[in-house]
Amino acid sequence: MKLDFSKLDGLVPAIIQDYQTGEVLMLGFMNAEAWEKTLATGQVHFFSRSRQKLWLKGETSGHVQTVKELFLDCDDDTVLVKVEQIGGATCHTGYRSCFHKQITGDTIEIVGTRVFDPKEVYGRE
Repeated sequence: MKLDFSKLDGLVPAIIQDYQTGEVLMLGFMNAEAWEKTLATGQVHFFSRSRQKLWLKGETSGHVQTVKELFLDCDDDTVLVKVEQIGGATCHTGYRSCFHKQITGDTIEIVGTRVFDPKEVYGRE
């Protein structure tokens, strides 16, 4: 598999989806090194744009993502990773999915269930 890392300053979007339910868990970015580590280890790695470094999803919380299936889009510049989410939560705020806020008209409602308290896991919110 050859991803095209030339379009977003060496990054490709990575859509993370639960392999059993189809629920979208998060969107992250991978550089070539994160992609290669993901392929080599079977655990999802990302490139943090804010910290400018490679990271293993769940390296602090223990809520890792085990790769079950990989898909490329038609332009080879986005990857869909179907995973088993270990630990029940994807979001650093403690929710199963990063997409736990629903917009209805002018209202934003939390529709997800919080799995853990980020203060207990990270020492902060």
